[in-house]
Amino acid sequence: MNQITDDQDQQAFAEQVLRSEAQAVSRIRIGPAFHEAVELIIKATSRGEPGSVVVSGLGKSGLIGQKLAATFAATGTPSHFLHPTEAMHGDLGRIRRGDIVLLLSFGGSTDEVLSLGSILRQDDVPTIALTGRPDNDLSRLATVALVIGKMDEPCPLNLAPTASTTAMLALGDALALSVMRRRNFGINDFKKIHPGGTLGRQLMPVAKAMRFRIGENLPMISRHVLVEQAYAKTQVLAAAGGLRRSGAVLIIDDDGRLVGIFTDGDLRRSLIKGGSDAWHEPIEKYMTANPTTLPETALVRDAVHLVQTHRWDEIPVVDEQGKPLGLIDVQDLVALKVIES
Repeated sequence: MNQITDDQDQQAFAEQVLRSEAQAVSRIRIGPAFHEAVELIIKATSRGEPGSVVVSGLGKSGLIGQKLAATFAATGTPSHFLHPTEAMHGDLGRIRRGDIVLLLSFGGSTDEVLSLGSILRQDDVPTIALTGRPDNDLSRLATVALVIGKMDEPCPLNLAPTASTTAMLALGDALALSVMRRRNFGINDFKKIHPGGTLGRQLMPVAKAMRFRIGENLPMISRHVLVEQAYAKTQVLAAAGGLRRSGAVLIIDDDGRLVGIFTDGDLRRSLIKGGSDAWHEPIEKYMTANPTTLPETALVRDAVHLVQTHRWDEIPVVDEQGKPLGLIDVQDLVALKVIES
């Protein structure tokens, strides 16, 4: 084979792997057992002394289990991972009577997982099996069994867990997010447990993130003001405060409500269109009228969406009356590391 043929063969194989894993997920069916599992988790984690979702599995299933425990915890359901072998050597103390345990084993015959499940059944701790078939040992042992179904692994040997682990992860995510939705876990709840990192910054109020604020370092310009007067005003304000000049000014009507935005780009276009005469004309002639705005209650993620969708560099922030409070600049978002420069 030449190099081109080798690459084509490799591409075809890789694409087949992706199709196989996508098909594995698409074949999963949600039935009564899934709804029962959601209710069991809600019941266990919503008592006066709420329990946790303890997740356990071995090998590749254990790695999927660790991710699912993190997903439950990140979406408002207390959860942690328990290694089934360590459970047999003292870590059973991590499980409280009010907990519910999610046991992962595609084949349903992993000795360590079955041993843990047997002990939990004796202690009347409810368990949910995430497994491949309804008639295996783990399914029979569990309180509720969530069955993925038969899987053909795209591995050339049909041995390495790939499609089966993808399907297991997807079904586990569906369970965690259904519980999240069932308990009405909202944006304010999400903010409480994601105070740091990119997620935490995305949930910051946009009014807190903006550096250019009316009355501090950003002027409001009447629509009747001449272009040269508006430009001079921004230059004087920036020089007085030793501040970086904003890339836009906000234009207001006689009642103080936002009616337009005038950016550096608008300035260039006005000079191209009107020449030097543009300096002596009202700014409303060249402003971008009725710009898209963000309310003061908006979050940084809302600004990120507008920047990424429309490629805008400046977005006005207004109060309930439509009066400008400031300007969120794309560089504000770069500084927060929520978008790339």
